[in-house]
Amino acid sequence: MDLLQALGEAVAALKAPLGEDDRAQGWTDDLRREVQEELSVSRSVLRRHGTGMVRHLRPRFDEWMEHENVQPGRLRNLVGDVQRSLAEARTMT
Repeated sequence: MDLLQALGEAVAALKAPLGEDDRAQGWTDDLRREVQEELSVSRSVLRRHGTGMVRHLRPRFDEWMEHENVQPGRLRNLVGDVQRSLAEARTMT
């Protein structure tokens, strides 16, 4: 899966209302919107300016999730996958 596709899927998943499992893992509507917005901005930057801009993106979603006490689960795994994809893309540019 390419980086823009991964970002798009994460943005789409985070636009959907939270389920009971998501809330039990520590997600709130505000956190969901904030993370979705950050991912959406990153996606827009890469679309408009090219994937070479990935070296300027410094996502720290893992630290953010830890700070917010979000437990492992569907959305946290998805966000973690995007962060890893961004980090891998940075090493290739």
